[in-house]
Amino acid sequence: MVELYTPLVQHWCARGGVRGADAEDVLQEVFQAAARGLSSFRREKAGDTFRGWLRGITRNLVLLHFRRAGRQPRARGGSDAFVQLQEVADAAALPDEDPEPEISALYRRALELVRAEFEERTWNAFWLTVVESRAPDEIAVGLGVTPAAVRKAKSRVLRRLKEEVGDLID
Repeated sequence: MVELYTPLVQHWCARGGVRGADAEDVLQEVFQAAARGLSSFRREKAGDTFRGWLRGITRNLVLLHFRRAGRQPRARGGSDAFVQLQEVADAAALPDEDPEPEISALYRRALELVRAEFEERTWNAFWLTVVESRAPDEIAVGLGVTPAAVRKAKSRVLRRLKEEVGDLID
């Protein structure tokens, strides 16, 4: 969990205005809180997701960080500092919906994590069907396997990815 979600939590911290060593501290607090509360995580309503739950924890801990520090992000003077200040997100105004690039980055990270678990032919069958949207019959000829083997390879990799990222894969 930590290995997969660290880049996403770091992104949320940065969007909330927490950087550097402070972001590392908040990151640790997020995963500690998630570990403590994992047994209480429930999917009671449609749309409840682990990622959404983790985002809520991050949002609360970013806000707590600024309350504890008794300060808001400070900008240096001048035009350049003003431009930088405009780029700092308001920690309380983090959007509820994740933009597509965050999801894509999470998918890429999950792919990196599970890639080594599969033989080359299995991975290629998955990649060609899912990423390149090629037909199993066409892929089977190229890989020297049956179309059923291509579908099975796709299913195995998708199952493993679902274990890694859970509710993000339909």
